Amino acid sequence: MAVLAVEKLLSRPNSVVEVIDAQYGGLLASTASVLVPCRQHTVANGKLITGGTTVDVRLARSANTWRVTAMYPAKPGKATTQLSAAARQVLASERIILPPASAADIRSGTIEDTVLTAMLTLSETYRLGISVIRSGHPLNVFGTNRPSDHPRGRAFDTWQINGRAVVDPSTPRTLITNYMRATAATGSHNVGGPYQLPGATYFSDQTHHDHIHAGYRP
Repeated sequence: MAVLAVEKLLSRPNSVVEVIDAQYGGLLASTASVLVPCRQHTVANGKLITGGTTVDVRLARSANTWRVTAMYPAKPGKATTQLSAAARQVLASERIILPPASAADIRSGTIEDTVLTAMLTLSETYRLGISVIRSGHPLNVFGTNRPSDHPRGRAFDTWQINGRAVVDPSTPRTLITNYMRATAATGSHNVGGPYQLPGATYFSDQTHHDHIHAGYRP
């Protein structure tokens, strides 16, 4: 339902929406946030232009039916000319696959270097499919008043590891758990995923069964 809503929202003449992923930004009994990163391909004046965004789709449940209540497209901010070396390396990496909104987040200079260097370290072993970094994510941890690390540029979510979706039942459990441990080794104090690992660093819940969250202290 969230994907269909985003496709309708972004529908334009001579344009095609390519949905990259749909992951939970939050999941409670009667409300949910679904994050939909996508690319948009448009033909204008005979040229193909590729852009895209991430949309935070809010839904509410009544009986057995979910309905869309709001949609919040990402607002990455303007690009800066003062990018760090780590930011430039992440943007140039062929082993870190970024959706348009996340790439724009990095170009805006609002992502902490601890996050960027962690991605670079992980990419030495894994091919990362990133879903969300900063914009397009709920401002607070869903269902709470606690600020999320994402809007402050201190977190990133991984939906795909070595071309394997975290949510896919056929993805080896060891690939996911090894990636979670490798993420913690980069300095993440808050690693969430589909499996609960030993230690205070790790957590698992319904929201994180389809991606790996990595949060970093300032």
